[in-house]
Amino acid sequence: MSFRAAVLKLVKKIPRGRVATYGQLATLLGRPRSARAVGQALRRADGVPWHRVVNAQGGISRRSRMSGMMTQRILLEQEGIVFRRGRVVLVRFRWQGRRLNLFRNDGILRG
Repeated sequence: MSFRAAVLKLVKKIPRGRVATYGQLATLLGRPRSARAVGQALRRADGVPWHRVVNAQGGISRRSRMSGMMTQRILLEQEGIVFRRGRVVLVRFRWQGRRLNLFRNDGILRG
């Protein structure tokens, strides 16, 4: 399984009304320093609840098009997620996912 496929599989597990951070997902995939790679994997995430992934501060990450940022906030608010000073209240809405064992010790994806 590729890293991108693993990211998409994990994002699909985030329940409605919860969020995860890019770094949290990277850590759950066994790659704690790959938060940016998680973001890249989500760039073309059709059929995946991409809007449930936020930055480490609970904010919506900047995009080249402002409309994507507004769409993400609207979708999150429709799921009942509350923003305070432009950020998701992570202590209340962070998803506590389980680590996926997709990597062997040598760092090669399996699946």
